[in-house]
Amino acid sequence: MGRIKTIARRSFLIGSVAVAGGVAFGTYLVRRDPENPLATDAKAGDAVFNPWVKINADGITLVTPHTDLGQGAVSMQAMLIAEELDVEMDQVTTTAGAPAAAYYNTALAAEAVPFRSNDDGFAAQAMRDTMGAVMKVLGAQVTGGSTSVPDSFDKLRMAGAVARETLKAAAAARTGVPMDQLDTKAGAVILPDGTQIAYTTLAENAAAIEPATDVDLRDPSQWRMIGKPVQRMDIVAKSTGTQIYGIDLKVEGMVQASVRMNPRKGGAMLGYDASAAEGMRGVSKVIALPYGVAVIADNTWRAFRALEEIEIDWDQAPYPAEQDDHWAAVAASFTAERLDREWRHDGDVDAALQGAEVIEAEYRAPYVAHQPLEPIGAIALVTAERVDIWAAHQLPRFVQQRVAKRLDMDAEQVFLHNQYAGGSFGHRLEFDNIDVAVDIAREVPGTPVKLTFRREEDFAQDYNRQIGMARGRGAVAEGKVTALDLDIATVSAARSQSNRLGAPVPGPDTQIAAGAWNMRYALPDLRVRAYAVPELAPTSSWRSVGASTAGFFAEGFLDELIHAAGADPMHERLRLVNDDDARAVLEAVAEMSNWGSPLAPNQGRGVALVTAFGVPTAEVVEVTDTPDGIRIDRVWIAAEVGQVVDPVNFENVVAGGVIWGLGHAMNSEITYSDGRAEQDNYHMAEGMRLHQCPVIQVRGLENSDIVRGVGEPPVPPAAPALANAIFAATGKRLRQMPFFHEVDFL
Repeated sequence: MGRIKTIARRSFLIGSVAVAGGVAFGTYLVRRDPENPLATDAKAGDAVFNPWVKINADGITLVTPHTDLGQGAVSMQAMLIAEELDVEMDQVTTTAGAPAAAYYNTALAAEAVPFRSNDDGFAAQAMRDTMGAVMKVLGAQVTGGSTSVPDSFDKLRMAGAVARETLKAAAAARTGVPMDQLDTKAGAVILPDGTQIAYTTLAENAAAIEPATDVDLRDPSQWRMIGKPVQRMDIVAKSTGTQIYGIDLKVEGMVQASVRMNPRKGGAMLGYDASAAEGMRGVSKVIALPYGVAVIADNTWRAFRALEEIEIDWDQAPYPAEQDDHWAAVAASFTAERLDREWRHDGDVDAALQGAEVIEAEYRAPYVAHQPLEPIGAIALVTAERVDIWAAHQLPRFVQQRVAKRLDMDAEQVFLHNQYAGGSFGHRLEFDNIDVAVDIAREVPGTPVKLTFRREEDFAQDYNRQIGMARGRGAVAEGKVTALDLDIATVSAARSQSNRLGAPVPGPDTQIAAGAWNMRYALPDLRVRAYAVPELAPTSSWRSVGASTAGFFAEGFLDELIHAAGADPMHERLRLVNDDDARAVLEAVAEMSNWGSPLAPNQGRGVALVTAFGVPTAEVVEVTDTPDGIRIDRVWIAAEVGQVVDPVNFENVVAGGVIWGLGHAMNSEITYSDGRAEQDNYHMAEGMRLHQCPVIQVRGLENSDIVRGVGEPPVPPAAPALANAIFAATGKRLRQMPFFHEVDFL
């Protein structure tokens, strides 16, 4: 773990970096550090060491800019700072802070380049450095892509260390004791005689000196919290129902609002009649918007009821009205004109398949909804001087810029108060709730408006996961898989999303075939091609993005080839794997599951290995085919992340990813009829029920020098491992999600 022990102090010496759209950044812009947002509002007595740590006589405040979506981001960020600052978790207060360029995400570049995550070649590293420079210059403050831990791991520990050493310098100046004779513990500097000087009493002294610059991080052997079980800061509140989410917030003088928008997503409103709603109890205002109708009332329920009474004439959908036409558009996209990129071409697949007994199969993955437990909403207060937004969002600076443009104001006049989110899975990368809240609030300036989407409206207005299809061809010989040719066609969620942001992404979409083109296998002849389906229903990032579909396609079809070869699914993958980290996670789940041990005739085990966001993750699922349906008995999963920051939270997040992936593979889809999503609540998109949840055993591996996040990587192997297990138990090959169309589950 060389990178954990030493942070490389690299500067991007880029004289002129060409990027998409002709923009170029010079050396000065790349090397210049963004302004410290805490310094802007610092008061007398505030010691502001860097953008993440502020200490004054009243206490210790840590800024945790990555949005907490339920994955424990706030606690993780606070822990990393506290580890080096030498404070206990109950001694600090956390805040999301104001959106700022200083909080740009240093880990985004890894997935923004067209190279495999384990490619350490010069070109790959140069491109990552270039993209990292771009992210810095743009001030890309983003939560997503499993980047919160890798972005935070080094810089937040360094932020804590800088503050600690500066406080020691302040104590040395006050007492005359040399710094090398001082120690720190539990929020205090310790003198040689045992006297403790609290950080809070040193704050004024520390504010008067420059922050330390020559700082070393502690050796892992000295860690108090990292890698050890730690109670999350929010666990008591969440366990007792007292955690405050955006939907729970109250602002003095606020009114309640809700909205109906065209259920044919993106379609216009042609007309409406609100006469029946306007006289209803509690309704104060009905507002016509370009895309729908909003109601302001004295409580949420009355706003919901009033909306139901409004007669609205909706325009047609800007995409095919019926689901069959969506599938037809995908099927028609395997053409040279729609080839997005040939991502992998090892050997000569065409020659290998010529004259061989070719095995062919087609796989499908449907649209699915994000469906977080907390529906989207926001509180907005618009005045002539400023706009305040209270909501959970993963792109805080984009919120500022978008609202400012909408109201013809400066971004500095927009204040986002980022909140804990009751789930997201990519949903809170979008802006419908922000746009609607602001549009309503501008109609009642000076009055805070709390917007809440009905569950049905949340489903109807979702930007779902991409729909996709794969066609595989392959060959086997002498008990081995010898050739694999996989063509994948999906709509591009990245393009759909970036176009709505007004920042179209040029070039191929790395996510269409993610989880397939980067498979860590060395077949003699292997090809993976991605085809871009023209925009259908609008889509967006969904937990694990492209790997959630392409990983299913790749590992499902590979399993077919392995069985056709008469080989063992685990042993053949271990023979093919060409990466030490991937081999290690496969070996781990083989050992954990006691792979190869006897099973009853109606039982089966399936395995899958998918790399997503740089994390190779292997999973084994064990099922029983009962007279009443498939029972999922056990799951074993291992992921290589470089460093497990909090083992308790790690297990929770990984197990949650397993449940998410299995549940959607079993039971969830979004289909369209008359241009509308047919599923509008949880009873039609169930996910996994409590009684269906298996026993899950999790293992985190720490062999890599690179620290990775694990919010998304546990999702992609779940669907293929389950499908492969069902085949092993029943002989039935599942090639289309959700699986309930072909098998019953207990």
